Amino acid sequence: MSEPIIRVEQLTCAYGPVTVLRDVSFSVQAGEVFVILGGSGCGKSTLLRHLIGLERPAAGRIWLDGAELTASEGAARQALMRGFGVAYQSGALFGSLSVLENVLLPLNEFTSLDPAARELVARLKLRQVGLENYADYMPAALSGGMQKRAAIARALALDPRILFLDEPSAGLDPVTGAELDALIKRLAGTLGLTFVVVTHELASIFAIADRALMLDKSAQGMIALDTPQQLRDHPPSAPVRRFFHRETA
Repeated sequence: MSEPIIRVEQLTCAYGPVTVLRDVSFSVQAGEVFVILGGSGCGKSTLLRHLIGLERPAAGRIWLDGAELTASEGAARQALMRGFGVAYQSGALFGSLSVLENVLLPLNEFTSLDPAARELVARLKLRQVGLENYADYMPAALSGGMQKRAAIARALALDPRILFLDEPSAGLDPVTGAELDALIKRLAGTLGLTFVVVTHELASIFAIADRALMLDKSAQGMIALDTPQQLRDHPPSAPVRRFFHRETA
């Protein structure tokens, strides 16, 4: 097996004296759709914030595409963080900019392409998510699902190898959520992207995940890592069984 594109070793995440996650270790292979799941308050968003460099761990190490994020500083850290894309739960589009202008933002900031080339790239990214006819729309004129697609297009602007998605299906109706799941699978397959997706939506987990890591609040860490089908059919513990079979405690 090739070297993983993401490697996490004994990661401990804390806010002051409060430890949220302890001794979390896992790896993600290139081209994999890897889901982080668990109940409310289990640390999914905390883990994501550490993976994308917004928080410093209390202990442990994170490698992204062969470089250690946790040891990087200054310009080297910024360059490493430009090697992945992030789409947040809300979409986080700038409301005063058109869809095209939102996608152009990272290209304007971090590339030396001429303006015509930057616009060509931005329109290509919109085409990849099915929004080529909405470039001049303002975000407020888009549906929730289209805003999520626009956010993914912006996250793709710098051609990252890894894309982090935070609750992409949250707030979407089942049909729109399924369309977004299909987009994730298509982008992973056609572009060879690695996806790390935070979600608790069972339908999405089974639709997109190659493997799923489950966090648990009581355990302050990970309690399972396998394919969704294996976790459903052969749950290793009662919390895993309750999650995948929607059982009460």
